Amino acid sequence: MKKDRGSFSGKIGFVLSAAGASVGLGNIWRFPYLCAKYGGGIFLLVYVLLALTFGYTMIVAETAIGRYTKKSPVGAFNNLGKNKVMGFGGWINAIIPILIVPYYSVIGGWVCKYLFEYIRSDINRIASDDFFVNFITDGADSEIWFIVFAALVLGVIFMGVANGIERFSKFVMPVLVVLAFFVCVYSVTRKGALEGVKYLFVPNFANFSIMTIVTAMGQMFYSLSIAMGILITFGSYIKKEVSIDESTRQVEIFDTAIAVMASLMIIPAVFSFYDGDQTKLKAGPSLMFITMPKIFASLGFGKVIGIMFFALVLFAAVTSAIALTESAVSTFSDEFGWSRRRGVVVMAFIMLVLGSLSSLGNGPLAGVTIMKMQLLDFFDFLTNSIMMPIAALFTCILITKYMGIDTLTSEVEQDGHPFSRKKTFAVMITKICPIFVAIILISSILNVLGIIKM
Repeated sequence: MKKDRGSFSGKIGFVLSAAGASVGLGNIWRFPYLCAKYGGGIFLLVYVLLALTFGYTMIVAETAIGRYTKKSPVGAFNNLGKNKVMGFGGWINAIIPILIVPYYSVIGGWVCKYLFEYIRSDINRIASDDFFVNFITDGADSEIWFIVFAALVLGVIFMGVANGIERFSKFVMPVLVVLAFFVCVYSVTRKGALEGVKYLFVPNFANFSIMTIVTAMGQMFYSLSIAMGILITFGSYIKKEVSIDESTRQVEIFDTAIAVMASLMIIPAVFSFYDGDQTKLKAGPSLMFITMPKIFASLGFGKVIGIMFFALVLFAAVTSAIALTESAVSTFSDEFGWSRRRGVVVMAFIMLVLGSLSSLGNGPLAGVTIMKMQLLDFFDFLTNSIMMPIAALFTCILITKYMGIDTLTSEVEQDGHPFSRKKTFAVMITKICPIFVAIILISSILNVLGIIKM
């Protein structure tokens, strides 16, 4: 007996859920520190150009594949490819979120911890030099907050597509935008902050390098949730009357706007606090958990801003983690015939095992490394730098050699409106996107081997 497949109630449900999948730690944690490190305005310009071409192409492709086949990644690739090689491509897409969500939930746990501490503690304590290090190296504390975050995500997934994912996204995404707006306004109105705004929006071509392009491409995968199986899964829940073309544009705009707003929260604040010292922008991942608390501690309403900031980050982290987990649960249901309850239980077990390895990798398991990387960093490298470019390449091949541009166009135009960027899509999916993903893959491997520095 064929089980009923969940679906979004309409376009708004899909757009907010897909935007929620895209708007996560990639936008609010990762984008600002990469933008700061790789030249500000020039990085932003390159990213926007890539998002409007490469990003648009991959979002449309994956969403259309999902809606056309009404299956999650493995079933979709098997349905269209009809051979073992393309089936392997489907499994790559399906396995990526299963590997990402455990370590992603560890970072989500860090955000939970900070929000909790801002609510109950003195902000100067949180801003101390050793607060973050002591927290992540304390195995028990880090593990507890990882489990709290994972439980929140799994609870929403268990409720289903419309009642869980869509309902949560419809509530959280507007709140996220409001919080982002207020924190942005507060940040850019600090003394000296306008220099940071200038750094972010005015391209300085002296800061441009090949690594600006490579890093922006890698960030685009992470930020837009490309090549993770998520958009194929979400596409399979979309009704035929929903415009894929229009919805993709809205997701693009929403995602990029939040990334820019996150940069406006952080970069001008760093300029203001450190009197325009650009070297402080290169703090990398610690920018959110070490640098920003120091800035909040110096502000008149630091506690309130800190609460708003980490609430915003938490909302974004949860929506993305929900999308990652839903993709995995959908695969279990389609390929093994499992109920949603069983799929959630299995994902809970996988998250607990792999997430605990990442959580304890900075503490009790700090001595355990793979390729000289701690466990969390290794899982991040494996998924984002190796598996995701391969998954994207398989998607390009699936469209070009098996599904065909004409079939995809017909699927996109199901709602009765023309495919506005059909020519751009065709050139990107057949010629340019494969080259881009090959560049990301090769540069990532060369970086690990120490031949180039990213």
